[in-house]
Amino acid sequence: MFWRPCRRIIQHRDKHKPALLLQATSMPIDSATIKAVTANLYERSLKKIPDDTRRVLATTGARETNPTAKRTITMMLESADSAAGNGQLICSDVGIPTYSIKVGTRVQFAGPVRQAITEGFAELAANMNPPILKMVTHPLTHERSYAGKDIPIVSFDMVDDVDYMDIVCAPKAMGTGRWEAVEAFVYPTEEDVEKYVLDVVLRAGSQPCLPIVVGVGIGGTFDQATRLAKEAVLRPHGKAQSDPLLERMEKRLLNAINEMGFGAMGTGGDTSAMAVNVDYSASHGFVPVAVCFNCWINRRTAARIHGDGRVEMLYE
Repeated sequence: MFWRPCRRIIQHRDKHKPALLLQATSMPIDSATIKAVTANLYERSLKKIPDDTRRVLATTGARETNPTAKRTITMMLESADSAAGNGQLICSDVGIPTYSIKVGTRVQFAGPVRQAITEGFAELAANMNPPILKMVTHPLTHERSYAGKDIPIVSFDMVDDVDYMDIVCAPKAMGTGRWEAVEAFVYPTEEDVEKYVLDVVLRAGSQPCLPIVVGVGIGGTFDQATRLAKEAVLRPHGKAQSDPLLERMEKRLLNAINEMGFGAMGTGGDTSAMAVNVDYSASHGFVPVAVCFNCWINRRTAARIHGDGRVEMLYE
Protein backbone atom coordinates (compact mmCIF):
# COMPACT_ATOMS: atom_id res chain seq x y z
CA MET A 1 0.00 0.00 0.00
CA PHE A 2 1.22 3.49 -0.78
CA TRP A 3 -0.63 5.33 1.98
CA ARG A 4 1.47 7.26 4.47
CA PRO A 5 0.07 8.02 7.92
CA CYS A 6 -0.85 11.59 8.73
CA ARG A 7 1.87 13.34 10.72
CA ARG A 8 0.60 13.76 14.24
CA ILE A 9 -0.18 16.83 16.26
CA ILE A 10 2.92 17.10 18.47
CA GLN A 11 2.64 18.00 22.14
CA HIS A 12 5.54 19.93 23.68
CA ARG A 13 5.70 20.19 27.48
CA ASP A 14 7.97 22.43 29.53
CA LYS A 15 7.84 22.08 33.31
CA HIS A 16 7.82 25.86 33.66
CA LYS A 17 5.08 26.47 31.08
CA PRO A 18 1.57 25.10 30.45
CA ALA A 19 1.21 22.39 27.85
CA LEU A 20 1.01 23.67 24.25
CA LEU A 21 -0.33 21.91 21.22
CA LEU A 22 1.67 22.72 18.13
CA GLN A 23 0.72 21.37 14.71
CA ALA A 24 3.54 19.87 12.71
CA THR A 25 4.26 21.92 9.64
CA SER A 26 3.68 20.50 6.18
CA MET A 27 6.48 18.34 4.90
CA PRO A 28 7.66 17.96 1.32
CA ILE A 29 5.70 15.49 -0.82
CA ASP A 30 8.19 12.83 -1.84
CA SER A 31 8.68 11.15 -5.20
CA ALA A 32 7.84 7.70 -3.86
CA THR A 33 4.34 8.82 -2.87
CA ILE A 34 3.71 10.48 -6.24
CA LYS A 35 4.97 7.39 -8.04
CA ALA A 36 2.75 5.03 -6.06
CA VAL A 37 -0.37 7.21 -6.18
CA THR A 38 -0.26 7.88 -9.94
CA ALA A 39 0.30 4.21 -10.74
CA ASN A 40 -2.53 3.20 -8.42
CA LEU A 41 -4.92 5.70 -10.01
CA TYR A 42 -4.19 4.35 -13.49
CA GLU A 43 -4.76 0.74 -12.42
CA ARG A 44 -7.99 1.60 -10.58
CA SER A 45 -9.33 3.43 -13.64
CA LEU A 46 -8.96 0.26 -15.71
CA LYS A 47 -10.69 -2.08 -13.27
CA LYS A 48 -13.64 -0.13 -11.87
CA ILE A 49 -16.15 2.35 -13.22
CA PRO A 50 -16.81 5.33 -10.93
CA ASP A 51 -19.66 4.85 -8.48
CA ASP A 52 -21.58 7.85 -9.82
CA THR A 53 -21.34 6.48 -13.35
CA ARG A 54 -22.63 3.09 -12.27
CA ARG A 55 -25.64 4.77 -10.67
CA VAL A 56 -26.40 6.71 -13.86
CA LEU A 57 -26.13 3.55 -15.97
CA ALA A 58 -28.42 1.67 -13.62
CA THR A 59 -30.98 4.48 -13.77
CA THR A 60 -30.67 4.57 -17.54
CA GLY A 61 -31.24 0.83 -17.78
CA ALA A 62 -34.29 1.00 -15.55
CA ARG A 63 -36.06 3.54 -17.75
CA GLU A 64 -34.84 2.25 -21.13
CA THR A 65 -37.75 1.36 -23.43
CA ASN A 66 -35.77 -0.51 -26.09
CA PRO A 67 -35.52 -4.20 -25.00
CA THR A 68 -32.18 -4.78 -26.76
CA ALA A 69 -30.64 -1.66 -25.28
CA LYS A 70 -32.01 -2.58 -21.85
CA ARG A 71 -30.35 -6.00 -22.00
CA THR A 72 -27.13 -4.39 -23.26
CA ILE A 73 -26.96 -2.00 -20.30
CA THR A 74 -27.60 -4.90 -17.93
CA MET A 75 -24.68 -6.81 -19.47
CA MET A 76 -22.46 -3.71 -19.22
CA LEU A 77 -23.20 -3.35 -15.52
CA GLU A 78 -22.67 -7.05 -14.87
CA SER A 79 -19.38 -6.95 -16.77
CA ALA A 80 -18.16 -3.92 -14.81
CA ASP A 81 -19.17 -5.47 -11.49
CA SER A 82 -17.42 -8.72 -12.35
CA ALA A 83 -14.23 -6.90 -13.34
CA ALA A 84 -14.22 -4.88 -10.12
CA GLY A 85 -14.90 -7.96 -8.00
CA ASN A 86 -12.19 -10.07 -9.63
CA GLY A 87 -9.53 -7.43 -10.26
CA GLN A 88 -9.88 -7.74 -14.04
CA LEU A 89 -9.86 -5.17 -16.82
CA ILE A 90 -13.23 -3.79 -17.87
CA CYS A 91 -11.91 -3.23 -21.40
CA SER A 92 -8.79 -4.55 -23.12
CA ASP A 93 -8.08 -1.12 -24.63
CA VAL A 94 -6.36 0.47 -21.64
CA GLY A 95 -5.60 3.65 -23.55
CA ILE A 96 -2.61 5.85 -22.84
CA PRO A 97 -1.89 7.22 -19.34
CA THR A 98 -3.08 10.81 -19.01
CA TYR A 99 -2.91 12.93 -15.86
CA SER A 100 -4.14 16.39 -14.93
CA ILE A 101 -2.40 17.76 -11.85
CA LYS A 102 -3.16 20.88 -9.82
CA VAL A 103 -0.43 21.91 -7.39
CA GLY A 104 -0.95 24.16 -4.40
CA THR A 105 1.44 27.09 -4.14
CA ARG A 106 2.39 26.03 -0.60
CA VAL A 107 3.39 22.51 -1.66
CA GLN A 108 7.03 21.47 -1.35
CA PHE A 109 8.55 18.51 -3.15
CA ALA A 110 11.32 16.15 -2.14
CA GLY A 111 12.61 14.70 -5.39
CA PRO A 112 11.46 14.70 -9.02
CA VAL A 113 7.76 14.83 -9.90
CA ARG A 114 7.53 14.17 -13.65
CA GLN A 115 10.09 11.37 -13.42
CA ALA A 116 8.16 9.75 -10.57
CA ILE A 117 4.99 9.58 -12.69
CA THR A 118 6.91 8.06 -15.61
CA GLU A 119 8.58 5.47 -13.39
CA GLY A 120 5.28 4.61 -11.72
CA PHE A 121 3.63 3.83 -15.04
CA ALA A 122 6.68 1.85 -16.26
CA GLU A 123 6.64 -0.38 -13.17
CA LEU A 124 2.89 -0.87 -13.38
CA ALA A 125 3.09 -1.84 -17.07
CA ALA A 126 5.82 -4.37 -16.29
CA ASN A 127 4.07 -5.97 -13.32
CA MET A 128 0.33 -5.42 -13.59
CA ASN A 129 -1.96 -8.43 -13.30
CA PRO A 130 -3.63 -9.04 -15.67
CA PRO A 131 -1.05 -7.67 -18.11
CA ILE A 132 -1.97 -4.69 -20.26
CA LEU A 133 -1.47 -4.41 -24.00
CA LYS A 134 1.08 -2.07 -25.55
CA MET A 135 -1.10 0.92 -26.42
CA VAL A 136 1.58 3.62 -26.54
CA THR A 137 2.16 4.13 -30.26
CA HIS A 138 4.65 6.22 -32.24
CA PRO A 139 2.42 8.54 -34.32
CA LEU A 140 4.44 8.11 -37.55
CA THR A 141 6.09 4.67 -37.44
CA HIS A 142 3.18 3.10 -35.49
CA GLU A 143 5.65 1.16 -33.36
CA ARG A 144 3.92 0.08 -30.12
CA SER A 145 5.41 0.00 -26.66
CA TYR A 146 4.76 0.88 -23.03
CA ALA A 147 6.98 3.96 -23.27
CA GLY A 148 7.22 6.89 -25.64
CA LYS A 149 7.92 10.58 -25.98
CA ASP A 150 5.91 12.63 -23.42
CA ILE A 151 4.29 9.48 -21.98
CA PRO A 152 2.56 9.62 -19.56
CA ILE A 153 0.85 12.78 -20.79
CA VAL A 154 0.74 15.22 -17.88
CA SER A 155 -0.66 18.73 -17.58
CA PHE A 156 0.02 20.96 -14.58
CA ASP A 157 -1.83 23.93 -13.11
CA MET A 158 -1.51 25.91 -9.89
CA VAL A 159 -3.93 26.50 -7.01
CA ASP A 160 -3.22 29.50 -4.80
CA ASP A 161 -2.57 29.20 -1.06
CA VAL A 162 -3.11 25.48 -0.45
CA ASP A 163 -0.64 22.78 0.60
CA TYR A 164 -1.91 19.82 -1.41
CA MET A 165 -1.79 18.49 -4.97
CA ASP A 166 -4.75 17.01 -6.83
CA ILE A 167 -4.09 14.28 -9.39
CA VAL A 168 -6.72 13.15 -11.89
CA CYS A 169 -6.06 10.12 -14.09
CA ALA A 170 -8.19 9.70 -17.22
CA PRO A 171 -6.67 7.23 -19.72
CA LYS A 172 -7.62 7.98 -23.31
CA ALA A 173 -8.43 5.03 -25.59
CA MET A 174 -9.33 4.61 -29.26
CA GLY A 175 -13.12 4.51 -28.94
CA THR A 176 -13.45 8.09 -27.78
CA GLY A 177 -10.08 9.56 -28.75
CA ARG A 178 -10.64 8.92 -32.45
CA TRP A 179 -13.74 11.11 -32.62
CA GLU A 180 -12.88 14.16 -30.56
CA ALA A 181 -12.58 17.42 -32.49
CA VAL A 182 -11.94 21.15 -32.31
CA GLU A 183 -12.78 23.98 -34.69
CA ALA A 184 -12.42 27.75 -34.53
CA PHE A 185 -15.36 30.04 -35.28
CA VAL A 186 -15.72 33.80 -35.62
CA TYR A 187 -18.31 35.35 -33.29
CA PRO A 188 -20.46 32.17 -33.18
CA THR A 189 -24.01 32.12 -31.86
CA GLU A 190 -25.22 29.57 -29.33
CA GLU A 191 -26.90 27.80 -32.23
CA ASP A 192 -23.60 27.66 -34.15
CA VAL A 193 -21.84 26.07 -31.20
CA GLU A 194 -24.58 23.55 -30.53
CA LYS A 195 -24.80 22.56 -34.20
CA TYR A 196 -21.06 21.89 -34.27
CA VAL A 197 -21.22 19.75 -31.14
CA LEU A 198 -24.09 17.72 -32.55
CA ASP A 199 -22.28 17.30 -35.89
CA VAL A 200 -19.24 15.87 -34.03
CA VAL A 201 -21.44 13.47 -32.07
CA LEU A 202 -23.38 12.46 -35.19
CA ARG A 203 -20.16 11.79 -37.10
CA ALA A 204 -18.93 9.55 -34.27
CA GLY A 205 -22.17 7.59 -34.21
CA SER A 206 -22.09 4.53 -31.97
CA GLN A 207 -18.32 4.03 -32.21
CA PRO A 208 -17.30 5.77 -28.94
CA CYS A 209 -18.96 2.95 -26.93
CA LEU A 210 -22.22 4.58 -25.88
CA PRO A 211 -23.66 5.93 -23.71
CA ILE A 212 -20.97 8.59 -23.53
CA VAL A 213 -20.18 11.69 -21.51
CA VAL A 214 -19.60 14.72 -23.73
CA GLY A 215 -17.33 17.57 -22.66
CA VAL A 216 -17.46 20.89 -24.51
CA GLY A 217 -14.90 23.70 -24.20
CA ILE A 218 -15.72 27.10 -25.68
CA GLY A 219 -13.40 30.07 -26.11
CA GLY A 220 -9.92 30.95 -24.97
CA THR A 221 -7.30 29.74 -27.44
CA PHE A 222 -7.00 26.41 -29.27
CA ASP A 223 -5.19 24.71 -26.39
CA GLN A 224 -7.40 26.26 -23.71
CA ALA A 225 -10.61 25.14 -25.42
CA THR A 226 -9.40 21.54 -25.61
CA ARG A 227 -8.31 21.64 -21.98
CA LEU A 228 -11.71 22.99 -20.94
CA ALA A 229 -13.42 20.17 -22.83
CA LYS A 230 -11.16 17.57 -21.21
CA GLU A 231 -11.84 18.89 -17.72
CA ALA A 232 -15.57 19.25 -18.42
CA VAL A 233 -15.90 15.60 -19.43
CA LEU A 234 -14.50 14.62 -16.02
CA ARG A 235 -17.13 16.50 -14.01
CA PRO A 236 -18.79 14.19 -11.47
CA HIS A 237 -22.38 13.28 -12.30
CA GLY A 238 -24.86 15.43 -10.44
CA LYS A 239 -22.49 18.35 -9.89
CA ALA A 240 -24.55 21.43 -10.70
CA GLN A 241 -23.70 23.78 -13.55
CA SER A 242 -23.48 27.22 -11.94
CA ASP A 243 -23.94 29.24 -15.13
CA PRO A 244 -27.62 29.36 -16.26
CA LEU A 245 -26.63 29.97 -19.89
CA LEU A 246 -24.44 26.87 -19.95
CA GLU A 247 -27.00 24.85 -18.00
CA ARG A 248 -29.61 25.48 -20.67
CA MET A 249 -27.12 24.59 -23.39
CA GLU A 250 -26.22 21.33 -21.64
CA LYS A 251 -29.88 20.30 -21.39
CA ARG A 252 -30.59 21.09 -25.04
CA LEU A 253 -27.53 19.19 -26.22
CA LEU A 254 -28.21 16.16 -24.02
CA ASN A 255 -31.80 15.92 -25.23
CA ALA A 256 -30.75 16.32 -28.86
CA ILE A 257 -28.05 13.64 -28.61
CA ASN A 258 -30.40 11.16 -26.98
CA GLU A 259 -32.99 11.82 -29.66
CA MET A 260 -30.46 10.60 -32.26
CA GLY A 261 -31.43 7.07 -31.23
CA PHE A 262 -28.00 5.39 -31.32
CA GLY A 263 -28.51 3.96 -27.84
CA ALA A 264 -26.31 1.74 -25.72
CA MET A 265 -23.48 0.33 -27.84
CA GLY A 266 -25.42 1.29 -30.96
CA THR A 267 -28.35 -1.03 -30.22
CA GLY A 268 -30.87 1.80 -30.40
CA GLY A 269 -32.88 3.21 -27.55
CA ASP A 270 -33.31 6.25 -25.40
CA THR A 271 -29.82 7.02 -24.13
CA SER A 272 -26.79 7.78 -26.27
CA ALA A 273 -25.22 10.15 -23.73
CA MET A 274 -25.24 10.16 -19.93
CA ALA A 275 -24.28 13.82 -19.65
CA VAL A 276 -23.13 16.88 -21.58
CA ASN A 277 -20.83 19.21 -19.61
CA VAL A 278 -19.92 22.63 -20.99
CA ASP A 279 -17.37 25.21 -19.86
CA TYR A 280 -15.94 28.37 -21.42
CA SER A 281 -13.14 30.92 -21.24
CA ALA A 282 -13.21 34.52 -22.37
CA SER A 283 -11.97 34.80 -25.92
CA HIS A 284 -11.21 37.03 -28.89
CA GLY A 285 -13.46 37.32 -31.92
CA PHE A 286 -12.18 33.89 -32.89
CA VAL A 287 -13.77 31.23 -30.71
CA PRO A 288 -12.41 27.68 -30.64
CA VAL A 289 -14.95 24.99 -29.75
CA ALA A 290 -13.63 21.61 -28.59
CA VAL A 291 -15.60 18.41 -28.09
CA CYS A 292 -14.28 15.61 -25.87
CA PHE A 293 -15.79 12.19 -25.09
CA ASN A 294 -15.62 9.59 -22.34
CA CYS A 295 -17.05 6.15 -23.09
CA TRP A 296 -19.56 4.34 -20.86
CA ILE A 297 -16.76 3.23 -18.50
CA ASN A 298 -16.09 6.95 -17.91
CA ARG A 299 -12.54 6.32 -16.77
CA ARG A 300 -11.46 8.87 -14.19
CA THR A 301 -9.84 8.46 -10.82
CA ALA A 302 -8.51 11.19 -8.57
CA ALA A 303 -6.52 11.62 -5.38
CA ARG A 304 -5.31 14.48 -3.22
CA ILE A 305 -1.87 14.28 -1.63
CA HIS A 306 -1.87 16.55 1.40
CA GLY A 307 1.16 18.35 2.74
CA ASP A 308 0.89 16.35 5.97
CA GLY A 309 1.33 13.08 4.08
CA ARG A 310 -2.29 11.94 3.83
CA VAL A 311 -3.57 10.52 0.54
CA GLU A 312 -7.28 11.08 0.00
CA MET A 313 -9.34 9.56 -2.80
CA LEU A 314 -11.48 12.36 -4.23
CA TYR A 315 -14.15 10.13 -5.74
CA GLU A 316 -14.69 6.44 -6.22
